[in-house]
Amino acid sequence: MERHFEKDMNVLKERLLWMGSLAERSVHQAVHSVLESDEPLAKRVLEEEDAINELQMEIDDRVVQLLALHQLMATDLRFVLAISRINNDLERIGDQAVNIAQGALRILRHPRVKPYVDLPRMSDLVEEMVRDALNAVVRRDVELAQKVLATDDQVDHYRDQIFRELLTYMMGDSSVVFPAFELILAAKNLERIGDHATNIAEDVIYIVQGQDVRHPLPRQPHPSNVSRTPQPCSSVHALSPVCAPRRRKRLHRSSGWLL
Repeated sequence: MERHFEKDMNVLKERLLWMGSLAERSVHQAVHSVLESDEPLAKRVLEEEDAINELQMEIDDRVVQLLALHQLMATDLRFVLAISRINNDLERIGDQAVNIAQGALRILRHPRVKPYVDLPRMSDLVEEMVRDALNAVVRRDVELAQKVLATDDQVDHYRDQIFRELLTYMMGDSSVVFPAFELILAAKNLERIGDHATNIAEDVIYIVQGQDVRHPLPRQPHPSNVSRTPQPCSSVHALSPVCAPRRRKRLHRSSGWLL
């Protein structure tokens, strides 16, 4: 029985890594179809979507079989449950890549709005996040997973920068509104891919340490600063930074694609 369990676990890991490699490749191809105005590359991303979807269903079935047929120890149970969540994130990464490829096909119909500067930098960063998150799963590397979490804010910075710059172009020339808006959507999809990579990195920490870091608790005030602790906010000040301390955003796995 133990030998069958090890075999089933190894096959599950192999299928997950293969799915991860397909998702990573889809992101790379989708972004470069935009940057290089490459229509065949964009169509290739659309054609390969079914392979990722089929792997998602296969991995779900394997997870159910493992849970039904084996009495798992705590560490193995955490790993199998995390694989189920990672499987969902990888499928969503594939969906975001498809969104970018579809946008590339629409952008091709218009002249280029501007030279691409921040978009390739953002895509390199997001691709690195996905790659590091998958490597962290393979190596069970908490330090690498923490690196992925720390990179998320940089991706958000590029998204905001791209939005501001393209909005300026749209306000100055109405003829570029459509392609500029598609580029904004591409940046938004890249940011979502980074969020899914962050989810995977959080799962690595859960697998290795048994610690759920998805919703960190707010930091408690030091006793010496109790007198300066903000009082409950009135409706007038509800939007104040003091009343609403910044928390690291998180993409809910069950949410669909949103603008």
